Amino acid sequence: MAPIIHLVRHAQGYHNLSQENQQIPDPDLTPLGITQCEELCKRFDAHDKITYLVASPLRRTLYTCLRSFAPVVDAGKKVIALPDAQEISTLPSDIGSEPSKLKEEFAGLVDFHLVVEGWHDKSRESRYYPAPAKLEERSRAARLWLRELVSKAGDDAQVVLVTHGGILHFLTQDWDGMKLERGTGWNNTELRSYEFANPTGQDPDASLKETKPSWRRRRGSAIPLTDTEQIQIQQAHKALLAEEAKIREAGGGDTSSAVID
Repeated sequence: MAPIIHLVRHAQGYHNLSQENQQIPDPDLTPLGITQCEELCKRFDAHDKITYLVASPLRRTLYTCLRSFAPVVDAGKKVIALPDAQEISTLPSDIGSEPSKLKEEFAGLVDFHLVVEGWHDKSRESRYYPAPAKLEERSRAARLWLRELVSKAGDDAQVVLVTHGGILHFLTQDWDGMKLERGTGWNNTELRSYEFANPTGQDPDASLKETKPSWRRRRGSAIPLTDTEQIQIQQAHKALLAEEAKIREAGGGDTSSAVID
């Protein structure tokens, strides 16, 4: 059995309710978001098989992971906070908190050894500035990190990564269902399962492919997008991000897209 990466979009946060709420720094989960976590926890049937829990260091992803995979946490596993899995935009809602604040809030539950000062810097020179090339670069780095993580645990390893609707398309290199007006094709607490496309570990991009059971669970007998269709959607989204960056750099304010649903 090949290692499995379960990718999850976070539960509903207050920033998902309105454009105005996108100005809330590192927002919390809504009551509905908490319920979504409880429902995911009940329907996920592989808690006992999880080797590692990983999440973006934003508060909503950490809480989604802790609540949705509570049996794994209760069994003694800490959540590893992975900065490369943070969301795309430069809006306050998509910029994380200071490491000291996070360590105090999640003491004993989250491993923050990868979260250093400046991890939430999204200035133009930063690794996390939302330029398409930088998004692709850090998504590749995240996949390589995940591959290295599972290589230590054997072929039966299963990892949960809780992250965000925008970066998920770059992580998976899969643009199926992507809606430009929403910035994602993923719903809150949606879970899809992936494996590495090249099981030998020699792929320099550590590309992922969705498992057949995962595809059938959400799409039934639908035919996947062709490579050409994937590229067309990807290019349209990258063009939108590039245009937003031009407006931002010209002093036109923050036009970053954040997901609302």
